[in-house]
Amino acid sequence: MSEYDFAPLRLKKNEDKRLRAGHLWVFSNEIDTKATPLTTFEPGQPVVVEDLHGKPVGTGYVNPHSLICARLVGRDKRYPFSSSLLVHRLKVALSLREKLFDKPFYRWVFGEGDGLPGLVVDRYDDVLVVQLTTAGMEVIKQDIIAALQKVAAPAAILLRNDSSVRKLEGLELYTETAFGEVPEYVDVIEHGLNFRVPLATGQKTGWFYDQHDNRASLRRFVEGKRVLDVFSYAGAWGLQAAAAGATEVICVDESERAHGLIQHNASQNGLVDKVQAVQQEAFVALKALQEKGERFDVIVLDPPAFIKRKKDFKQGTQAYRRINELAMRLLEKDAVLVSCSCSHHMPQQELMRQMQQAARHVDRFMQILLVGGQAPDHPVHPAIPETAYLKAIFARLTH
Repeated sequence: MSEYDFAPLRLKKNEDKRLRAGHLWVFSNEIDTKATPLTTFEPGQPVVVEDLHGKPVGTGYVNPHSLICARLVGRDKRYPFSSSLLVHRLKVALSLREKLFDKPFYRWVFGEGDGLPGLVVDRYDDVLVVQLTTAGMEVIKQDIIAALQKVAAPAAILLRNDSSVRKLEGLELYTETAFGEVPEYVDVIEHGLNFRVPLATGQKTGWFYDQHDNRASLRRFVEGKRVLDVFSYAGAWGLQAAAAGATEVICVDESERAHGLIQHNASQNGLVDKVQAVQQEAFVALKALQEKGERFDVIVLDPPAFIKRKKDFKQGTQAYRRINELAMRLLEKDAVLVSCSCSHHMPQQELMRQMQQAARHVDRFMQILLVGGQAPDHPVHPAIPETAYLKAIFARLTH
């Protein structure tokens, strides 16, 4: 299928303004259901979104069972949502990454940030890991695979469609090889180090490219220091610290697989003498280290999202506060804390506020040294705040 057949999807009065200002999402309560009843659409069906008077706003796809019931992909009627537009967007996205990175390890497609809502593609040299998070992208799965092959000629493509966000779209969860032979592990090259990571069974798509620049920033703070890396996964932060001159690094993660990855990655980078892997739940580990009287010059907290849904805000905020306070109790008199949040529900200022409250509770003076966000292979769509999700606060703690 090279071109798609579009059904009209009519908006209520004035509901086109936000879309014309650049947003890509259409909510179910914005649809004129008398003119175009949502019950007549199939999940993922291509649509042309129209204003109240029938004038096209753009083309995309619909899911009548989702709160975000439609997403725009194309705006120019000469270039509607189609397989050819998909190829074009992939090429535009790739050109940015090739300018930014000297090696083919990056997020190639970041959904709305690259004009392809519902599609995520991570590149591991000649292996691609793809996530389809919406019904619209699931329906054109074969077109996506063909487009990726046309643009990059990869050796293999893995579909990691096991994210819980797919449930919101009424989609099943699965992982499958779409093309070629996908290896169990690949090596990611970042800032001169090699990291072995699992693709089909690792966290998310196997690696967290979004922290690329923040891990580079860490290197300036660690020479001659004792470092603690909490929620370490494959040791990305900790090994960068060790390579940049830290005297000792302790990496903490509760996963048995992560424990093995840290040890392997430390070994293959010649950092075994500096890096220790501890398999333990983060909150438990921090309390145990405090009981032992341990102290660190630099601590990195890079947890999973404590606030996955809006209704989790209060409980999640308390978790950010607790984890930061526990870390601060382990810091030397003049030390650095790197505190991260990948939840878009946690605003940057709120994370800083929770850190400040924790600092006052342990009677420490805190200075914000650096505020990092996601790497540029995760471009932010300025009309969609949700695409700016990552925060990395570099703070100095003194007495």
